[in-house]
Amino acid sequence: MTESWVNSAERIGADLHLELSGPGGRRAALTRALREAVRSGRLAPGTRLPPYRSLAADLGVARNTVADAYAELVAEGWLTARQGSGTQVADRAEPLPRAERTPVKAPPRAHGPRHDLRQGTPDASAFPRAAWSACYRRALGAAPNEAFGPGDPAGRRELREALTGYLARARGVRTEPDRIVVCSGFAHALRLLFGQGAGGVLRGPLGVEAYGLEFHRGLLATAGVRTVPLPLDEDGARVDLLERERAVLLTPAHQFPTGGPLHPERRAGVIDWARARGAVVLEDDYDGEFRYDRRPVGALQGLDPERVIHLGSVSKSLSPALRLGWMVLPERYVEPVLAAKGEREAWASVLDQLALAEFIVSGAYDRHVRRMRQCYRRRRDRLVAALAVHAPQVAVTGIAAGLHAVLRLPPGTERSTLKAAAWQGVALDGLAAFRHPEAEATAGDGLVVGYAAAAEHAYGAALEALCGVLPPG
Repeated sequence: MTESWVNSAERIGADLHLELSGPGGRRAALTRALREAVRSGRLAPGTRLPPYRSLAADLGVARNTVADAYAELVAEGWLTARQGSGTQVADRAEPLPRAERTPVKAPPRAHGPRHDLRQGTPDASAFPRAAWSACYRRALGAAPNEAFGPGDPAGRRELREALTGYLARARGVRTEPDRIVVCSGFAHALRLLFGQGAGGVLRGPLGVEAYGLEFHRGLLATAGVRTVPLPLDEDGARVDLLERERAVLLTPAHQFPTGGPLHPERRAGVIDWARARGAVVLEDDYDGEFRYDRRPVGALQGLDPERVIHLGSVSKSLSPALRLGWMVLPERYVEPVLAAKGEREAWASVLDQLALAEFIVSGAYDRHVRRMRQCYRRRRDRLVAALAVHAPQVAVTGIAAGLHAVLRLPPGTERSTLKAAAWQGVALDGLAAFRHPEAEATAGDGLVVGYAAAAEHAYGAALEALCGVLPPG
């Protein structure tokens, strides 16, 4: 615990005691401390706060830490920031009522689980508001006039160039800007690639992993695509069982949801199959940047850019709210995909594309990914440690990666555990929900626990509740 005095009488009128403690690092601690100072009335409405540099020097923290804390509190309505006026306590930021006052009735709470341990969603509170805002402003100021007209269906050139460099450096992808098509996410990519009936760029049958998202299988079924499940074992999908399929969809870096990587021999084997059959591999690189025990394995696309379609997005790394993704295409598929998309960009905001390009080129994206990689690694470690103490009979399987982990349960206990979790207000998923309807239940009973969605301050209570509903050994 760190207790700091902000020695700032000339700036805010009085010394301010800030206690930087609790989980989540320095930024989270400073945000909590400032929020509490406003809530308790120690910082009155209208009070001007110190500049970033001054407060950072007083507290011994980085300037960006203060900037991020201020930005979060501005977004929440505790503070206001105006050009030329600095950062001030908002006039509407009311302190806690005194005990003798008539209590103010709290607004009704939204219905929902008390503890969110569902997979697939990053920590919304960790979105880099200040850095994104700065990049958005710079991108907006530098944007040419034509950027405000109808959008290019391929996506802004600035973003495609930024992605070319980033994907080559971080994921080992071999491409060029003209072979990248921007989309609004993985589901949009599937819709563009398979379309409706015979009019799609690709056709089935499509090989898929025996466990995956039902939502994606539903999209493919709607498009008339038959999916053929491939069994999974400790080396990943059994790609050696591929036969007459025209394409295969894989999560080679981190199988979703069971958590293993595709073995190197099978990576090479599926490329050989695609070459021999004239087929194509769809690589869903949904969380490839998040590996915690070693450097992330490179993208499968690097083995053969003409036989692999690499699909990615910022849904896990930044936020699904941005609705930005990309397809790295073999040359023969570029024009058909653009034709399927239409003459104008109708999905992904051009301004958000420009902001993301600036976010990548400026290095802010790398910094954010590194910070979240450390955050999610700590959360996974806390999950493993809590289970070791409170539920040693439950094993965590899969590699240390991504935003979720799989907990293996004793046979026959998955359904009852999910029912107990729902009763206690714990939202999570069971493995059975991800199994292809034509596949055997080879993964056994288990839980898919997302350790990213819960806010940092709520994560400890969520783990305690989770351990409380697990079946005894």
